[in-house]
Amino acid sequence: ISPHLVRAPAETVDENLKQFYERLLAVLRLDAVRNGTWRQLECAPAWDGNGSGDNFIACEWQGTDGQRLLVAVNDSPNQSQCYVRLPHDELSQGTWRLKDQMGEAAYERDGTDLLAGGLYLDLPAWHYHVFCLDRL
Repeated sequence: ISPHLVRAPAETVDENLKQFYERLLAVLRLDAVRNGTWRQLECAPAWDGNGSGDNFIACEWQGTDGQRLLVAVNDSPNQSQCYVRLPHDELSQGTWRLKDQMGEAAYERDGTDLLAGGLYLDLPAWHYHVFCLDRL
């Protein structure tokens, strides 16, 4: 079909893809991403001898309003585990909720544990999280 005719066959909407882009665009509108400070985070091995932590890429944005966004990606074709180090002393003050902005996952973690050991992740191949961190 010629693109000059501005015609195309009717296509059904891929609801999963539509939802993905709606969520991604919502994340990109957050103050933390638009006006915040970006920082790469360290991914440590989940246990001795497990090198799969090297498969992760993790970073965070901190917005001018204090909002924190943590992004972690398992950039490999294998299930992988790691601890993402979160170097923020204020984490020790209470319990934190981590809500995945791209999915349905939500977790509550003790801040002292997050500060001491990091956030444990065990992700399938090519999976990711985009967590918003909120103090409870």
